[in-house]
Amino acid sequence: MTTHTSDTSETAPVPEGLPTGRERLLDPPGELSRLRAQRPVSRMIYPDGHEGWLVTGYHAARAVLADLRFSSRQDLIRHTPIPNPFGDQKPPPAMAGTLTRLDPPEHTHYRRLLTGQFTVRRMNQLAGRIERITEDRLDAIAEAGAPADLVPTFALPIPSLVICELLGVPYADHERFQRDSATLFNLGSSAEAMLEALDDLTAFLGELVETKRAEPTDDLLSGLVTGGELNHEELVTIALTLLVAGHETTAKMLALGTFALLENPDQLAKLRAQPELINNTVEELLRYLTIVHIGPVRVAKEDVEVDGVLIKAGETVTLSLPAVNRDPARFTNAEELDITRPATGHVAFGHGVHQCLGQQLARIEMRVAYPALLRRFPGLRLAVPADEVKARANAAIYGLDALPVTW
Repeated sequence: MTTHTSDTSETAPVPEGLPTGRERLLDPPGELSRLRAQRPVSRMIYPDGHEGWLVTGYHAARAVLADLRFSSRQDLIRHTPIPNPFGDQKPPPAMAGTLTRLDPPEHTHYRRLLTGQFTVRRMNQLAGRIERITEDRLDAIAEAGAPADLVPTFALPIPSLVICELLGVPYADHERFQRDSATLFNLGSSAEAMLEALDDLTAFLGELVETKRAEPTDDLLSGLVTGGELNHEELVTIALTLLVAGHETTAKMLALGTFALLENPDQLAKLRAQPELINNTVEELLRYLTIVHIGPVRVAKEDVEVDGVLIKAGETVTLSLPAVNRDPARFTNAEELDITRPATGHVAFGHGVHQCLGQQLARIEMRVAYPALLRRFPGLRLAVPADEVKARANAAIYGLDALPVTW
């Protein structure tokens, strides 16, 4: 592994906050690539003045994510790589059961309870239902006729319906939880708006937990309720995490991935000619797009050396997964979308103990939805010039505002 020191290059300035400005919709900010080329573990001045670190290199990122000397605990992470909507106010403490804000052994306890619900076998059993949901959405699009916006008609409803069925959440309430989720993920939301959305989701799911307690059904949430190992607050928190993350992330991938294929017609032609490439295609889209573009964030619990750089106890570390997944030290021709690339190694779902719990479900949804869309509409193309397609850069999960298509 190439070793870098903390005082290597003076040509790449120390960024003030995480770079988020993109020159091209499908590519990470160019400043991240320039930083990675010179110092994959670099100083970054956080918006509150804290001198922490930014990791843009693949090997360094894997090392940090796998090292339990770097903590995810919300009470330890006091500095954010983007402006904090709470300003000088202290954000609300993490609710009991917030997996992404806990370290082992607390994290291990909750993770163990959920792992059995997200086995590859169980996710594969859902494939038939996902296929029916997808075909129903495509029927509705075809019936309405061209043009169509694939964000509200395809990308958002499919994972929303799937996670509702898995958890046991009534889909009739989708507008409510989609609205609240969008507020929570919108980096421009005020602290007041975020707290209001969080309170609304918590109340909604709290009522649902009590309903499941009184009348359990055959779904994941009922299983957790009747299992008896979680209290009310823990159940609500876990339900909230799974519901919000379970539809927002896959929805963004379905829309952005479709756009990426339309913008790379040679790759789209390969997939049409060789449908068996779909598994590779999904992994490559996950790598190439990497929609989790803010963080993850860790704090060093003790002095740790990473890639030749000493990170001191108490210092905050932000990882840029989009930059990591475009690192040429790990991926040949990393800036190109290549659906024949070996489908291993990316960190779009994270790495280590906090690796995404629902990754197999997301994979199955994409493996079903992309081919079904392309089969149903063989003439699928953008209904507007590509430069008129706009992204939601000001969101915790990167994605499109709309995807107008015709066929």
